[in-house]
Amino acid sequence: MQGSGPARPADLDLAQQFPPLGQVSLPGGEIEPMPGEQGGALPQGVGDAMQRLADRQALSGEAGNSRVEGFESSIHRIKEQVLPRLLERVDPEAAATLSKDELAEEFRPIVGEVLAELKLTLNRREQFALEKVLVDELLGLGPLEELLADPAISDIMVNGPEQTFVERKGKLELATIQFRDEEHLFQIAQRICNSVGRRVDQTTPLADARLKDGSRVNVIVPPLSLKGTAISIRKFSAKPITIDMMAGFGSMSTKMATALKVAGASRFNIVISGGTGSGKTTMLNALSKMIDPGERVLTIEDAAELRLQQPHWLPLETRPPNLEGQGEITIRDLVKNALRMRPDRIILGEIRGSECFDLLAAMNTGHDGSMATLHSNSPRECLARMENMVMMSDIKVPKEAISRQIADSVDLIVQVKRLRDGSRRVTNITEVIGMEGPVIVTQELFKFEYLDESADGKIIGEYRSMGMRPYTLDKAKQYGFDQALLEACL
Repeated sequence: MQGSGPARPADLDLAQQFPPLGQVSLPGGEIEPMPGEQGGALPQGVGDAMQRLADRQALSGEAGNSRVEGFESSIHRIKEQVLPRLLERVDPEAAATLSKDELAEEFRPIVGEVLAELKLTLNRREQFALEKVLVDELLGLGPLEELLADPAISDIMVNGPEQTFVERKGKLELATIQFRDEEHLFQIAQRICNSVGRRVDQTTPLADARLKDGSRVNVIVPPLSLKGTAISIRKFSAKPITIDMMAGFGSMSTKMATALKVAGASRFNIVISGGTGSGKTTMLNALSKMIDPGERVLTIEDAAELRLQQPHWLPLETRPPNLEGQGEITIRDLVKNALRMRPDRIILGEIRGSECFDLLAAMNTGHDGSMATLHSNSPRECLARMENMVMMSDIKVPKEAISRQIADSVDLIVQVKRLRDGSRRVTNITEVIGMEGPVIVTQELFKFEYLDESADGKIIGEYRSMGMRPYTLDKAKQYGFDQALLEACL
């Protein structure tokens, strides 16, 4: 073994060429710590990112209860005192036959009497607010009515009686409403389900329903929900959204809008793919406006949510089993029955399972222009999910035959995404061309490319046309839209 001796010239050369990790040689022989080491500064971008991570970690998870404050709080306190006495004087069955305006007129003198008994004096504004709250409680959905009336809110999520979140412009925020207790919230959930012939209780703790305006509702109650009754409402837009409006919002380019209009009018078989809340149903509604008014359209859904504008439109809805577990009607049952109803197009709210095979069969047997939505993250994954769903059913068909059926049936896949800034974009429009060996061949017509992020967190990107000649041009030519489609894609 060699002891420590004076450094050899070769060793000095190596030390200068490769300084120890964590140090950088500066002119003059000084040593500077590496970025991130003690005394070293992180680059600007990395420093900002690390600070955001530290801020997120420091955020407390405790602050999450809805709180009613100020004027609304005082009205709710008065309501709790007035409501029991009011119910003693009102016949609930008779009240249920009146409209909200008529009930408010009937209530006015009775509410005045109750306030006099309680020795409460209210000004005009407070009295009108109290009447509205009482009418909502008896005929409407209680505290939810305020949120349902707000056009800026797209989703309502009730996590038990003390916490309600809403989505505004793609971002979640805490709402300032609160329910009296779990029983109050459960009664409202039952009122929603009973209005569409569904039920929710301890034996059937899950339910899908809809509101009068078409908004989709999901209810889950204890013991499955540990915080109390949970209600999720996907609100239905009062103003129908068109493809042109979506292009105006920046959800797609003008050329993409033209291509989708041609696809809808030329009876392409379209699958709209995307994640939860990405805008699949909105896109399906917008595409349906391009359907010829002379065509017979059947829509099939778990909870009827689609709102088509065509004169010859028949919506169908599934039915859950009864208490004895009998009488369930599934989407697959409805698709099979729809084929006997002479439809021109069949539109499925969402493909989830074995009904995929029946829809593909319909697309391939004279029902061109059929559409459906499906949960997936990319066009390629969408095709794989369709294969898997057919294989999950009891149909014994080789995988190659399933792939060929999909390739022959589906013309276009429209991929939609909700980006992290809350915006919803069409990220891909992809054609399904055919088979090459065991693989389904696709061709991308348009895509959204991420470029940057603005200072206020908005995603900046561009919609690119891939310059490919559409494979579906012949189909568009039969309807006289081939030139419009070609110009949009090139």
